[in-house]
Amino acid sequence: MTLSRAARYRGLILLIVINFMMYAGFFMVIPLVSVHYVQTLGFAAVTVGIALALRQLVQQGVSVGGGVLSDRFGGRSLITAGVLVRAAGFASLAFANTPPFLFFAMLLSALGGALFEAPSRAGIATLTTEDERARAFSINGVGGGLGMVIGPFTGSLLLEFGFSTVALAAAACFALIGAMSLLLPPIETATDRSRLGFGLRLALHDRPFLIFTALLMGFWYMWVQLTISLPLAGERLANAADAVRWIYGVNAGMTVILQLPLIGFLERWLRPLSILILGIALMALGLGMVALADSFPRLIGCVIVFTLGTLLATPSQQSVTAALADPRALGSYFGVNALALAVGGGLGNLSGGLLIDLANALQAPALPWIAFTCIGLASAIGLMILGNYLQQRRATAHLVGVQQR
Repeated sequence: MTLSRAARYRGLILLIVINFMMYAGFFMVIPLVSVHYVQTLGFAAVTVGIALALRQLVQQGVSVGGGVLSDRFGGRSLITAGVLVRAAGFASLAFANTPPFLFFAMLLSALGGALFEAPSRAGIATLTTEDERARAFSINGVGGGLGMVIGPFTGSLLLEFGFSTVALAAAACFALIGAMSLLLPPIETATDRSRLGFGLRLALHDRPFLIFTALLMGFWYMWVQLTISLPLAGERLANAADAVRWIYGVNAGMTVILQLPLIGFLERWLRPLSILILGIALMALGLGMVALADSFPRLIGCVIVFTLGTLLATPSQQSVTAALADPRALGSYFGVNALALAVGGGLGNLSGGLLIDLANALQAPALPWIAFTCIGLASAIGLMILGNYLQQRRATAHLVGVQQR
């Protein structure tokens, strides 16, 4: 980019603040969706799972288009449009009391996310050098963690005034982000803006990148259990609002306190892909331990192990994505990479609700957690195999293995 270093840093700080507010607004309402619609309105868990899966699948699936448009028209306008559409989606959720209306509200919020997600992540990669990138993504993760602390806590407090109040507050948060995004500098996520779809063709012909994206589906499959299966497990063992507050409070508090020092320490010894594999393995272990959790404190112990995994995996997968991407089209690459969350997250939400219902019907409470663990371990093993291949290529060897000291 032609921006000065000071302008890049100002833009980066604003993107991190915006990301914090996005997380706060999102987690203010989404964790309460499964509890509100299942416990209060009496919807089947699988119905709510389908609605959450629809949002995940549409948002990440259409994010490819958001990334392509970002490469062509710049990231700032896409971010602004996206957060305003999501504000409308969350406002609609305040009045959604039937399954079709719930699906419509989720679809609208998904379309908003599809516009801003890839440009936001590609913007961080664009505004940083390779040496700055891992730390920038980690700081961005801390901002997201703070949002995850404030969002569920605020949502659980506002729930006293009704779920509609929570949804409208989340909508107002995204409307405010829309105004703030106008202060961003021009974010050019591609060096070649003349050909619409050029970056998409590059990404779709990049075989190692596509394999990496496919294997990330297991990571996102587990990650989304934070929005459906873990809150339902917490509701079973404790008061619904308190369960959501504690689960997200522990997850986000650990993110804020441990994200930077943990990644900083491990980066001295391990390379990004190795950190990612370790994080996914810990996430799988944490979910598997839920099968043995017969009290809420033990469930929180499982959440702690799961969160340690997410602290390692989340910034690492973004760093690996940026390193594997062609700098001529970062927006398109991040858009294609979002398909991992589209498919993996969508399947995670759908099968999460389905497996919870099935486990209740079969009186086999361990069933969902064993399934989640197997999927996570398969993803980690696949990434290890990919890592062996990448280590043999000079251009990608720096992503894998241990650091030379």
